[in-house]
Amino acid sequence: MCDELACTFLVVGGGIAGVTCAETLAVLRTNPSDRILLITESSLVKAVTNLVSLGKLLTRFDVEERDASDLAANNIGILQDRLESIVTKEHFVKTENGKQIKYRYLCLCTGARPNIIEKAHGSEHVLGIRDTESVAELQKRISTASRLVVVGNGGIASELVYEMEGMEEIHWVIKDPYISSTFVDSGAATFFQERLSHKNPSTDEEKKPLYKRMRYTEHVDDGTNSSKRGAALGPDWHHAFDIKKHGGHVKGSVSIHHSAEVASIEELPVDGKFPLAVHLTDSNVIECDFVVSATGVVPAVGWPCDQSFKLGPDGGLFVDWHMGTSVEDVYAAGDACYAGWDRASHWFQMRLWTQARQMGAMAARSMAAKRDGEQIYQDFCFEMFNHVTTLFGYQVVLLGCYNGQGLNDKYEVLLRMTPGLEYVKFVLVEGRLQGALLVGETGLEETCENLILNQLDLSSYGEDLLDPNIDIEDYFD
Repeated sequence: MCDELACTFLVVGGGIAGVTCAETLAVLRTNPSDRILLITESSLVKAVTNLVSLGKLLTRFDVEERDASDLAANNIGILQDRLESIVTKEHFVKTENGKQIKYRYLCLCTGARPNIIEKAHGSEHVLGIRDTESVAELQKRISTASRLVVVGNGGIASELVYEMEGMEEIHWVIKDPYISSTFVDSGAATFFQERLSHKNPSTDEEKKPLYKRMRYTEHVDDGTNSSKRGAALGPDWHHAFDIKKHGGHVKGSVSIHHSAEVASIEELPVDGKFPLAVHLTDSNVIECDFVVSATGVVPAVGWPCDQSFKLGPDGGLFVDWHMGTSVEDVYAAGDACYAGWDRASHWFQMRLWTQARQMGAMAARSMAAKRDGEQIYQDFCFEMFNHVTTLFGYQVVLLGCYNGQGLNDKYEVLLRMTPGLEYVKFVLVEGRLQGALLVGETGLEETCENLILNQLDLSSYGEDLLDPNIDIEDYFD
């Protein structure tokens, strides 16, 4: 027999989207009798703190891991459990531990799971990197390893290759012609690769720049919930973990295999030097201790439900701009959803912690408004893509169509690069700024944001727009 609970707002997921949604609901709640309940698989949840505005939209913030019980101070109920099934017509869910929870409004913030390379399924020597537990496992394995293969070209793969020390050989397999293509263009990749090629672990610690953004902190669970899936890693995750092989070689080599993918993975005899042979599509074969698969994520959806959810092309729950799914009174936010509305020309979806926070807050506003019978407008943050992160020790700011997304190659690019210091890229169409990529402490964040939002005609400035002797922020801030 099920234990029965009831609430007005039920949020599923202890990541940034879920916690932001629950906390925003607590602020917007107008009726004290409305109960908010958060279901989380772990006793620890992700929370956004130290929020600092860099402009109208652009923000930097700290993501810290808290005990879920801390949310009780905001009158948010916590249930450590896992969603098992949904009965939308009767407005209740069932959990793995036998709870039946009646809800008025439901928000699914279940995140995503690692997209392990297909050829690796079932191999104990292939590790997917996504959450705290997987990084803890990585720490254990590098202590006895000498040769590693990293597969993937996003933020986690890039920072892993850059931060890891003590390994004799690291082979980085990327399907693209240049590194870090998820975020940057080939020019910025060359800028980063210079840092990677000349990295000296014995002196780099002193040279690492100071970060204006607060760093993410993490606490590894004691192992009692090892079967539970943790929330995604936050910004600057690598600073919270010691991913160095102590006692190993101080400086190892990094070999980058461009435009290559894993063709097959072969288990080698136990008496050999390495347990694994990775066969690449470019005919190279790499023997190694283990493989790290950092090849992106797929939405963690697919629970049994009495109604079928409309899904987006990436498998996420299709949502409108209210963050509402195709099922009445059910919302979704973060990595679990697909943005299905007519998007602003400078905004697109990427599964990032920045958008998880924005979507979680928007879902909360929509649910609260529906509860109170009010009308709302879409949050202004969805007018322009914006994200702050770090790559290879540099602050990276991404604004608007920073790589020409959606512009059909009909744009011009202005570049300014100072080796080892900064890389600035402006994307313009007919003299109007459509996007910007800022690497390093450029101080141009707010200026670029204003120029993209205002669509001021900059044609008269020409290439002088990025003249290092001209402080354009004085003109346009």
